[in-house]
Amino acid sequence: MTTPTQQQTREDRAELDALIAAALLDLTRQWQRLGIAQDTLLRVLERIRPGLGATTRINAYITAFNQQVGEFSRLTTALAERWAATDLPTAYRDGALRALRQAGRDLTLFRWTADHQAAITALTATFYTDLVARIREAVRRAQAFARAAQDATREVTLGRNHAGIDSARLAADHPLSTVIYRDSSRHTVKDWARSALTYQGAVTANHGAINTGRLDLDAAWFQCVDGPECGFVSHPDTDHADGTIRSAEDAAAYPVAHHGCIREWIPRPDLNGRRGLVSGDPV
Repeated sequence: MTTPTQQQTREDRAELDALIAAALLDLTRQWQRLGIAQDTLLRVLERIRPGLGATTRINAYITAFNQQVGEFSRLTTALAERWAATDLPTAYRDGALRALRQAGRDLTLFRWTADHQAAITALTATFYTDLVARIREAVRRAQAFARAAQDATREVTLGRNHAGIDSARLAADHPLSTVIYRDSSRHTVKDWARSALTYQGAVTANHGAINTGRLDLDAAWFQCVDGPECGFVSHPDTDHADGTIRSAEDAAAYPVAHHGCIREWIPRPDLNGRRGLVSGDPV
């Protein structure tokens, strides 16, 4: 069996890369709505001073901001739905077709059977939930900012704060253009989105390849194509993955090793029944 050329590998990944790039552009563009709305609200509130109608004006500005937050929620949720309903199934299918091509088999072998449908449904449900959780977190943070801005401005209108609102402090305390990870580290929306979408796309495509090899080619073994320094379970794992043969079970357990992983799987049904073969052996 021949190993795919670098040119073929690049061509196989082209559509997946295009899907990720398009979703990344749309997601970051919509997220910018929050940053622009925040800046706009702070600029107008800076000019609020005690006087007749101040509370009414504040409420109107807060309402306009919340409308932008609602639009952000609607558009980003729709994007997540499209990603899960259309883009990830495309990535799964392309992974399946790539596996067939690399195994030298007829591409028409792939069909959306009940097994494949069940696999993509489970994957998209998990990844959709992950994306929507981030969106809802952003909405909650935006709403918290709106309340803090409203409270700070009312202190000015009531004459309790003669210096005016501290826009820089409010923006620093409520950074709407960043994503906060569990370890409290902050990342730009673009960096988070690129990492999340690339990971989801790669895992989905690789499961498409693995499931096709296992279900449609009866492959018990898979050849791993990866970066030369990438470990099998995680990047620093000393069990290097590239150029090794892995069982179908091991391949499914670790379709990738980490975010940004370039791992791919080639079905090797020609190895079925070979005696003495151990998962992790070199090709």
